[in-house]
Amino acid sequence: MRFAVDTGGTFTDLVVEDDEGGLQLFKASTTPADPIRGVTDALELASGHFGCPLRELLGRASMFIYGTTHALNAVVTGRTARTAFLTTQGHPDILTLREGGRADAFDFSVPTPAPYVPRSLTWEVPGRMRADGREHTPLDEAALRRIVQELRARDVEAVAVCLLWSIANPAHELRLGELLREQLPGVPFTLSHQLNPTLREYRRASSTCIDASLKPMMAAYLATLAQRLEEAGFRGRTLVVTSQGGVMDARDAAAAPIALVNSGPSMAPVAGRYFARADEGTDTAIVADTGGTTYDVSLVRRGAVPWTRESWIGPPWRGHMTGFASVDVTSVGAGGGSIAWVDDAGMLHVGPQSAGSQPGPACYGRGGTQPTVTDASLVLGHLDPAFFLGGAMPLDAGASRRALQEHVAGPLGIGLEQAASAVIELATEGMVQAILDICVNQGVDPSAAILVGGGGAAGLNSCLIARRLQSPRLLIPQVGAALSAAGAMLSTLSARYQRLRFTRRSAFDFAAVEATLSALEQQCDAFVAAQGDSVESHRTEFWVEARYAEQVWEISVPLPDRRIANEADLFALCEAFHRQHEELFAVRDAQADIEWVGWGAGVSCRVRGATEGLRLRPDAAGAAPPRSRRAWFAETGWVEAAVHRFDQLPDGASVHGPALVESSFTTVVLHPGASAQRRESGSLAISPGASA
Repeated sequence: MRFAVDTGGTFTDLVVEDDEGGLQLFKASTTPADPIRGVTDALELASGHFGCPLRELLGRASMFIYGTTHALNAVVTGRTARTAFLTTQGHPDILTLREGGRADAFDFSVPTPAPYVPRSLTWEVPGRMRADGREHTPLDEAALRRIVQELRARDVEAVAVCLLWSIANPAHELRLGELLREQLPGVPFTLSHQLNPTLREYRRASSTCIDASLKPMMAAYLATLAQRLEEAGFRGRTLVVTSQGGVMDARDAAAAPIALVNSGPSMAPVAGRYFARADEGTDTAIVADTGGTTYDVSLVRRGAVPWTRESWIGPPWRGHMTGFASVDVTSVGAGGGSIAWVDDAGMLHVGPQSAGSQPGPACYGRGGTQPTVTDASLVLGHLDPAFFLGGAMPLDAGASRRALQEHVAGPLGIGLEQAASAVIELATEGMVQAILDICVNQGVDPSAAILVGGGGAAGLNSCLIARRLQSPRLLIPQVGAALSAAGAMLSTLSARYQRLRFTRRSAFDFAAVEATLSALEQQCDAFVAAQGDSVESHRTEFWVEARYAEQVWEISVPLPDRRIANEADLFALCEAFHRQHEELFAVRDAQADIEWVGWGAGVSCRVRGATEGLRLRPDAAGAAPPRSRRAWFAETGWVEAAVHRFDQLPDGASVHGPALVESSFTTVVLHPGASAQRRESGSLAISPGASA
């Protein structure tokens, strides 16, 4: 038995894999003040379902996989440790100057963002390395000891060390680490060359500072999670979902917590890739995860989960760049809890403010008075107020109508149904634009891609989104209400390593590159060996960051083979680079020299006994009698819409809109003209039809 948990802004999702491989979903409200409480609440629901005490249920489990936004929330809210930044003398403004970019080059009303670590906690270290790894100026040991004493006097709780060209020669950073360990015992620190050995000072410094600032809090948080699980009866292995779309042991995650910054959304594309292949036989899909707070979009191409080094915490150019490779997910403030409001000019907006789980939408009855997307769906009859979370959380339809009338319909001077429909349409448009942005940036035609909808609120308007995109098919997996948690069930133990080794196509250093790739492979092999008998199989992949000569930015190119032993191998790698560059930028320059800058390797280990499919355990209850209820659609007004139970539709069954397909955790709205078929995987495959 295995558990996978994803803690979102509104709900905590739990997926339980029983001893026969069947899955069960559970949802509990997220408790922002104590996120672990939401986890234990979901586990209590599971113990009730399985009819045994929680201690007994946890005692049967071999693995607990945890995805959380706790690290991200800590950075956003400023609840991180008091961190010192140690950098090379003469370079104290790395975090202030950044890379010089602005979201709008001509908007001078936007203030320059404050550095992640203030200048008051920045120290300049005497000593310097050259780009070729030779020492330019030796470390001043006496000055270093004075700096360490000052750190103690300033009550520093964590230390980030990023010295110039430590990626070429880490000797100075290593010495600093020794002094910190001796003189400041118990104070965690991060060395940039160990965490993120990449070119570009700002990105390396930013990732180092973020990682160091999270270490005290995340170490305590993960230790508390492990302790509370152990006290409740769990004796298995605790894994944490990483931003790279894999999992790692909780103790390793505590040592490099920046790997958890985008932990929550990273598993949705993993699950989306599985369903695109299983249901449509395609390796290209748009994966959209609609939660209560955000709408997370990613793009799977040729079966590969997308990666980026441009991850920001907060708005681009105004927040802080992680500088760390992570799954490429675009998030917008639109979800089931997004608040609808009318500005002073009489314009309707949806989000980015969210009602969250406390107080939640007006219909939750927890004190919320602002209308949300969920309230609008309830007013339109798309949600059954008596069947939300399987009836465990009845909704107040009257509260939704009052909130919409007061805050939307009244100010706009329109009818209640028109106001609710406008809220859904405006939320849809924001989600469509997020998808178009990510597709255009990667050169993909959204009308040729399958749309996979996940998250508890996905079914409310995914049919409308698919219509706007002209997608040929929309997939709503039966486990889609907990898509990220379900994706964690397919996850692999993984690690990524990289090294700097510059060379050119015109004078390729075969020996140096071979030494670099061999060292990377040894790191991957050591990671596999450390997992012991828990690994069933593993795969190692290599890549290189390359550019045309004198270009500013590199692109990542997978190596066609594990080694570059001769000119034929080098030619194949050059061709791979040209193809990648042309695909991204529509430019191919076969005559230009190519610069190979950094090399990397990633290893993925399949855990013994991991599931190979994602299907819910069939409902033991008999088929529900046919039902219908009044629902409002822009095309028809009020109609009697057929209501079907998601978990009781037989494989191959077809449903035609207007109709509603319900489960305990989601409702799929089929608009007039849409049709759906239940697939063998449990997914609902929808032909969205054309807009009226």
